[in-house]
Amino acid sequence: MKTPNTVFGYPLAQIAVVLSMILAVFYGGKDAAAGVAVPDPKRPNIIFILTDDQRWDALGYAGNEIIHTPHMDRLAGEGLYFENAFVTTAICAASRASLFTGLYERTHDFTFGKPPLQDGYLQVSYPKLLKDAGYRTGFVGKFGVKVNAGMEEAMFHESKKTFWPYLREIDGKQVHLADINGDLAIDFIESNKDEPFCLSLSFWSPHADDGAKEQYFWPDYVDHLYRDVAIPVHRTADPAFFDTLPEFLQTSMNRERWHWRFDTPEKHQDMVKGHYRMISAVDSVLGRIRNSLDEAGIAENTVIILMGDNGYFLGERGYAGKWLLHEKSIRVPLIVFDPRIPKDGRGKTLSEMVLNVDVPPTILSLAGVAIPSQYQGKSLTEFYKNTPSHWRQGFYAEHRLENNPKLLKTSGYRDEEYKFIRYDDYDYLELYHHKTDPDEIHNLAADPMYADLISHYNSKCDSTVRELLDRRIPQP
Repeated sequence: MKTPNTVFGYPLAQIAVVLSMILAVFYGGKDAAAGVAVPDPKRPNIIFILTDDQRWDALGYAGNEIIHTPHMDRLAGEGLYFENAFVTTAICAASRASLFTGLYERTHDFTFGKPPLQDGYLQVSYPKLLKDAGYRTGFVGKFGVKVNAGMEEAMFHESKKTFWPYLREIDGKQVHLADINGDLAIDFIESNKDEPFCLSLSFWSPHADDGAKEQYFWPDYVDHLYRDVAIPVHRTADPAFFDTLPEFLQTSMNRERWHWRFDTPEKHQDMVKGHYRMISAVDSVLGRIRNSLDEAGIAENTVIILMGDNGYFLGERGYAGKWLLHEKSIRVPLIVFDPRIPKDGRGKTLSEMVLNVDVPPTILSLAGVAIPSQYQGKSLTEFYKNTPSHWRQGFYAEHRLENNPKLLKTSGYRDEEYKFIRYDDYDYLELYHHKTDPDEIHNLAADPMYADLISHYNSKCDSTVRELLDRRIPQP
């Protein structure tokens, strides 16, 4: 049964806006009804920090003993750290659309090469609803989503989009793009510290500069890091493992970009260290942002959420990049730091599976704004007191980019025990038992013993696809 797009003839998006305005009055005071935002210290400031191509274990707190991320580690240690966080699509355009809209790609239907993300989805995006509810909304960094004229202004009071190159000269000094983004973020914080705000800070780092031979660029102040360490080589980087893969996986974009970054031992060492240095630079910016909150006197009322937009292969399986549904590609860091939670309720590591589509309802819940019924995620504030009694036991993931045979179209399902992957254009399946095979080495799909399980996951994916398609807004 299709979810209706109207109620009593009124579009759901318009109803959501009206509900948000009502909540703005409730939370913001009587003058909010006249369009005037009234500051209320009970409404927290919210900063959502998004990194590009940072996978879950590129973080000291995750157990990585090489990478230097003291500020991210501190944030995780003082907040809620979700060790099993995933994106539903491992490509930046689709994942970022999901992070705005709370919807899977199969529903919002946006990725590279597609028309702009439909206005109907953006009308209930978290920045649009927060802006309607009286929050000052700002954006800094990599936008990554194509929208129709006027929608960006409808979502944000201030938008400071930035672009490559990573290194540029400003006032006679070389400045890195991460620090430029940090400066713009701090400017927004200082300009809006007297009223509730939501800042979406989206870094380009540590995404490689695909057109440059060097690939990774970092500021001088992290240049000393990792010089005297050896990056370990994952066991699936052994050519013998790659040789077992079917030909279509051996000729994918993941393998093509492996040649750009990891095809010699020396290049692997240099590239991973460059990738780590870019993450360390973002970590430094996070430290500056937290200092700015302290100086502005608003740190105790500012929630910080940090997440990666997708995972990243660093030579494992003979791959580079993301796109596929293996753990390295879809698993990301996710931290929610809310200083208003009593200290004995923070500093927790949570093992439940959480998703990028959970971030928008979390942000709205923090602000006291109604969560649209269309959203396909759940608010992570449910973890504030105790682990929810009914949380997801598994999730569907996909990659839908059209017209590029080297970027494979996939769908799959991951639960607490198994990972299932299928490829749209090839008669090939993958099934891994996570409890005994976390590196996804032993593909069980061809074993007749698992035929019933394969049938179960195929049905699970098919039913999920139908449900997600039923929730699309018809194209105008």
